[in-house]
Amino acid sequence: MTQPVVAEGLLAWSPSRGLTPASVSTAPLLVADSWLVRDGRVRGFERHRERFLRACGEAGGPPLRRLLEFWRDMADTLPRTGEWFPRVELGPRSLELRLLLRHAPPLGAGVRVWAAGQSDPRIVPRRKGPDLGTLARVRERAAGQGAEEAVLVVPSGTVLEAATASVLWWEDDTLCLPPPRLPVLPGVTVALVQERARRDGIHVAHRERTVAELDGREVWLVNALHGIRPVTGWTGGTLRAAPAVRAPEWRAWLDDIMEPLPSY
Repeated sequence: MTQPVVAEGLLAWSPSRGLTPASVSTAPLLVADSWLVRDGRVRGFERHRERFLRACGEAGGPPLRRLLEFWRDMADTLPRTGEWFPRVELGPRSLELRLLLRHAPPLGAGVRVWAAGQSDPRIVPRRKGPDLGTLARVRERAAGQGAEEAVLVVPSGTVLEAATASVLWWEDDTLCLPPPRLPVLPGVTVALVQERARRDGIHVAHRERTVAELDGREVWLVNALHGIRPVTGWTGGTLRAAPAVRAPEWRAWLDDIMEPLPSY
């Protein structure tokens, strides 16, 4: 059966009507989750599902039965051709479940990062959704400095993550990331990276580092859209970006583990 042509736009879900076109709201979301779909293939889809269900429960969302019905209808609606970056949402109005269908932006093989650490402005750092608008403004400020991303830090200067990605870096042969006790979003893609590292016998360590202490290291920004983007330059400072020696092979691996969207 051929899937109908899918257009970009916001779709609201109800048990009786399924997904139907809806008007865009500017109100902050209670929960959001998103991932890359390439010709009907995605990585970590069930992990995104579990994170979304858990976040909706924490936010006082609809009962699990309704969430599972929504997820099933949403998955059936996702396009099986082209590159897309869909977002599932729990809106504040009547706890409305929605699907934002949008084409994927151009994917980056590297990223320039603002060297000045940004004080973490998030209200709910461990849940994606409520702070999307705030983080967009952080990226706008970074763009004014010739960068595509900015690193969030705690008052002591310790690195947390970037505005839209987890931060990882290499210290010799050790793959490093901030300790999980810090206010960081539980990233799906960074979890996949950690699991592969441990399978391959690579030492993984949680370490507290300032932005300045990333000088001269291979640093990665990791998220569900771009996968792994090595930092190719730091703007607004004297930090040096190390050559991305390891990133190409790991990027290829992330592409290889994409799987077909399930049929529920």
